[in-house]
Amino acid sequence: METEIYTEMQTLFTDYLTEKKLRRTEERYTIFEHICTFPGHFDMSMLQETLEKDHFHVSKATLYNTVDVLVEAGLIVRHPVISKSAQYELKVWADRHLHLICTRCGAIREMDIDTLKTELDNMKLSRFTPEFYCLYIYGLCSKCKYRMQRSMK
Repeated sequence: METEIYTEMQTLFTDYLTEKKLRRTEERYTIFEHICTFPGHFDMSMLQETLEKDHFHVSKATLYNTVDVLVEAGLIVRHPVISKSAQYELKVWADRHLHLICTRCGAIREMDIDTLKTELDNMKLSRFTPEFYCLYIYGLCSKCKYRMQRSMK
């Protein structure tokens, strides 16, 4: 991630914490810093693993609370996917792309569709100003489809 984008997001986070009168703790900033290292989707277990690898130990409550604060601040997006755990993504990466989600294993693949982007950017919505959008297409990934076909034989 570019330093300029990270610095801007960190400033937004600090401003949000100040506005809501929430404490600006080392734990919150370290969790946010680690989230910024993910190039795409992540879940809580991936985040905790990353923190543990860097020998930074936080409780699950702190982890979940911080992620909730980041969602409320508009810095990360919680994706409504079909899997055991919620998937998250930095809002700067979530902006304007398509998600292909396997209903069996929960794998997520992203696609950029320039034509769709152009149409959506030009769309006028009555009494509504979009901030970002995500499109979810649910189905079977090639691995799950192959497994299903093999098991039917």
